[in-house]
Amino acid sequence: MEIHSPCVVALTWKLKDSLGDNLDELDEPVEFLVGGDDLLPAIDRALQGHEAGAELHLNLEPEDAFGDYDENQVFLAPRATLPESIEEGMLLEASSLPADVVKGATPEALLTVTELYPEHAVLDGNHPLAGISLRLDLKVVAVREATEAEVENGSVGTGFFRLQPLAPGGTELH
Repeated sequence: MEIHSPCVVALTWKLKDSLGDNLDELDEPVEFLVGGDDLLPAIDRALQGHEAGAELHLNLEPEDAFGDYDENQVFLAPRATLPESIEEGMLLEASSLPADVVKGATPEALLTVTELYPEHAVLDGNHPLAGISLRLDLKVVAVREATEAEVENGSVGTGFFRLQPLAPGGTELH
């Protein structure tokens, strides 16, 4: 079956930065909705017309991936405004914090706690891969028609390319 929008693809990949450093590897296939919210638009477009067994090697510049790094999305938050159990690597919803602390962040933004100090914490609203050129080696393992529910949801539910909360100390991006 040829990949078209909407359909579901099962992919494996190796994700590297422009220096060749491994950022993520997915050995077991995971399903994604083509034509939905699961994949970056550049990946969605590149998959069109291919079939199971296809291997694609994509070079994604920041504008085709997670955008440029925006220093205006980095905030200093007083520790008193944050949960006591805060740890580096945790994600906080901007809407859960006082608006004056995260002025300029959208309410639905997820902020990563990047540094903790006795009086404040550094919160970063950028995606962890923002500003990075990516090299993505994809293998299409399978292709199938999308269900009505998947099309309605815009997702198979396992989208790697959406920022998922990481457990403290977690290293996986998917």
